[in-house]
Amino acid sequence: MMISNEHKKYLKKIKSTHHKVVFTRIFILVAIFAMWEILGDLKVIDPFLTSTPSRMIKSLINIYNEGTLFKHILVTCYETILGFVLGTILGTVIAILLWWSDFASKVAEPYLVVLNALPKVALGPIIIFWVGNGLRAIVLIALLISIIVTIISVLAGFKEVDEDKIKLLKTFGASKAQLLMYLIIPASIPTLISALKINVGLSWVGVIMGEFLVAKDGLGFLIVYGGQISQLDMVMMSIIILSILAYIMYAGVSVLEKRLKDRY
Repeated sequence: MMISNEHKKYLKKIKSTHHKVVFTRIFILVAIFAMWEILGDLKVIDPFLTSTPSRMIKSLINIYNEGTLFKHILVTCYETILGFVLGTILGTVIAILLWWSDFASKVAEPYLVVLNALPKVALGPIIIFWVGNGLRAIVLIALLISIIVTIISVLAGFKEVDEDKIKLLKTFGASKAQLLMYLIIPASIPTLISALKINVGLSWVGVIMGEFLVAKDGLGFLIVYGGQISQLDMVMMSIIILSILAYIMYAGVSVLEKRLKDRY
């Protein structure tokens, strides 16, 4: 297929803009870390309280030499992915059930509002007694934090689908299952992607909260342990690793979003 010169210029402009955005992001990040290091070395900021990039690297090397770094990272990643997947799937399934029954949706609405407003960390001690001290408690906390938001956002997306399209399909004799499969879900793809993006952050928050309470491994454990022994370099290093992992997970969701948009 022939591409006009105007189209080539347009594509080149988009590519150039993308490169500028990526370069600016990297430049800002490098500048922040460089300034952080300089201010710490000059004692403008207290390196004991705020750490510095070089001190965090030393802490990273020390934990790596102990042979536990990847264990902590893998434990937290496993818990987060498990909580993310369970929260997304169960939340979407419950949203579908509530969309299917208007009566159930109206009954559940005030409960969803209350559960969404309830601080989930307050349930931590109860959850520990229910399921024990360990992986199950951490994943359950992550699940509770993400599932309610998923239900509310996905259900709202289902209800925003064009009523005229729904009436048209009903006129042609479409069943409720057919409405769901061929109209509601495809039309709600942007909502589902938004729910996934929100759940990325919520899952990390839930897992770290759980690890603060009960973990013996993981990045949340390193943060708590580092604070207890006044090793704030370890704390800041763990936070930076968490930020990188969260970004990677978010980027994965963005790739999925692009593929779904191309498909639908």
